Amino acid sequence: MIDTNIILDIAFKREPHYKNTGKILFYIENHSEKIKAYLTATTITDKYYIVAKDKKRDTALSFIRDLLYIIDIVGVDKTIIFAALQSELNDFEDAVQDCSAINNGIQNIITRNKEDFTGSILDIFTPIEFLNSIAHS
Repeated sequence: MIDTNIILDIAFKREPHYKNTGKILFYIENHSEKIKAYLTATTITDKYYIVAKDKKRDTALSFIRDLLYIIDIVGVDKTIIFAALQSELNDFEDAVQDCSAINNGIQNIITRNKEDFTGSILDIFTPIEFLNSIAHS
């Protein structure tokens, strides 16, 4: 599961983060037989809103379309929302992503803010940690 902040780093080419987040997306795109990447449906709609607000609607739609070629989307339903409401994670959006990942059998989350996922049962990686892990596999 890719956290929202990673997607925004890519969409806005935010430095100094873009260098590593861009590498992650490149790796996923070129190793789809080894790795599957996921976003929640709510991440997609949130990112559309943020990108369209800062740039243009067409830019936002194009960005999302490009993401969909390499990243799969998992749903967010009532069960996941109830689980997120019960979660010990402090941030509700992160709790939704965490619960959605768990519900869909996803084992890892890549984020720049590991502390936001304190208490998660998943393996949480920073972009650098993730890139190091694939370099050694």
